[in-house]
Amino acid sequence: MRKFTDDTLLVATHNAGKLAEIADLIQPFGVQVIGAAEKGLSEPEEIEATFVGNARIKAHSAAKASGLPALSDDSGIEILPLNGAPGVYTADWAETETGRDFTMAMEKAHDLLLKNGAPQPWKARFCCTLVLAWPDGHDEVFPGTVDGEFVWPMRGELGHGYDPIFQPDGHSLTFAEMDAEAKNTISHRARAFEKLVGGCFA
Repeated sequence: MRKFTDDTLLVATHNAGKLAEIADLIQPFGVQVIGAAEKGLSEPEEIEATFVGNARIKAHSAAKASGLPALSDDSGIEILPLNGAPGVYTADWAETETGRDFTMAMEKAHDLLLKNGAPQPWKARFCCTLVLAWPDGHDEVFPGTVDGEFVWPMRGELGHGYDPIFQPDGHSLTFAEMDAEAKNTISHRARAFEKLVGGCFA
């Protein structure tokens, strides 16, 4: 497995919440973290049907365009009674003509659960795949998941995306009710990141 030896890491995202979360996780290693927007990079089209496929597209596109090692994250929520939807289309469910509306997306998921008559508890899983790619085309892949339940109504003002409806197993708070430090110890991204650190930074 290739070790990370550079002093700057490009995070291939335009999502400010995701960038902040990754920057917090990597801060102990003394690496400067910059986002794709800072480099003026456009977002490549995500045409794969898997988290790892889309993460690879984003990481390699950013590494090639910037000349820097690039870390990408493709993540989403899988709601088991909806056959794993929205899955890789988690962000797509939130798309509107004026930007992403995650409240609408969460309401859509809730409406589908009711329409399908899905019995509670509504089991769900947050998934994350991190891909670290270098400009020469090499990459390393690190998956992480956290199991829990889709809860309703939405709870909490913290976090981002679908955090207000996800309550991880063994906890009474949703991700959106947890502060960043608490969430970052148990999240899908934290679990993938632990593998990344062990493989490339340790």
